[in-house]
Amino acid sequence: MKKIIMILFISFLGTTIHAQDAKAQIKFKSEVIDYGEIAKGSDGVRKFEFTNTGNAPLIVSKVYSSCGCTIPKKPENPIAPGETGFIEVKYDTNRVGPIRKTITVNSNATESTKALKIKGTILEKSVLEN
Repeated sequence: MKKIIMILFISFLGTTIHAQDAKAQIKFKSEVIDYGEIAKGSDGVRKFEFTNTGNAPLIVSKVYSSCGCTIPKKPENPIAPGETGFIEVKYDTNRVGPIRKTITVNSNATESTKALKIKGTILEKSVLEN
């Protein structure tokens, strides 16, 4: 009986150690989105594409921007290892001028906080027509 308990204990310990090695990793296709020069009132929605390159489910717990003119949206469900996900960003293109904003991503990945950037310039429509 003692041998059976010892074998079960060692098996459990081995499983626990292996489970601790499971980590999610987030790899973005690009960490910067360049809107370029776009007209005032244009579509301001863009997507950051990423892949979970780890061996555990990736959970994006929070995404937030450096100002209220940029609204990020995180994936609602965990991203399985090897799968792709998106973080959608909507910039208010009714604001004329340069875009330089940071979107911060918090997750359970080995690098738990990641900073993404958007940039570009919003021009009056009349400037683009000339």
